[in-house]
Amino acid sequence: MSEAYQEIIHGEQVLRLPPGRRHEIICSRLHAALEASVANIASTRLLPVRSSVRLGLDHEFRPDIALITAANNRLWLAVEVISSDDHKTDTVHKKEAYETARVPRLWMADPRYDNVEVYHSSEHGLVLKGILAGRETLAERLLPEFQIVIEDLFDTGPPP
Repeated sequence: MSEAYQEIIHGEQVLRLPPGRRHEIICSRLHAALEASVANIASTRLLPVRSSVRLGLDHEFRPDIALITAANNRLWLAVEVISSDDHKTDTVHKKEAYETARVPRLWMADPRYDNVEVYHSSEHGLVLKGILAGRETLAERLLPEFQIVIEDLFDTGPPP
């Protein structure tokens, strides 16, 4: 299990509790799948799990997974694996900041329901493109080699 960490949300330091075992398995699986899919894409860089990402003056987050553009280090995909004991921070406060910063893609992986909410940025803010569960496949057209079956992502066994 990892350790507690700090984030800055709306200009205030927030202590985040250490993620649990299942959270870390899901995060590890998704990170490995993304790592394999971006290996041949020079324009995109996958950061280590929970790397610090600055969004404006008032926010410094540690998304569970972050993809940035290599040219300008701008966040273009943030993935938050929701913790049941602290879900409001990810699903409300951080989501609002991602929307304000116009992050192009946001995925919210929720182990409570074994689903992933997929959001795309638009001129009107983040738009929910779908809620994936079961045998549905999470894919991203900007990452042609990436795909993972939701059921496999949330499997309770050890990561591959």
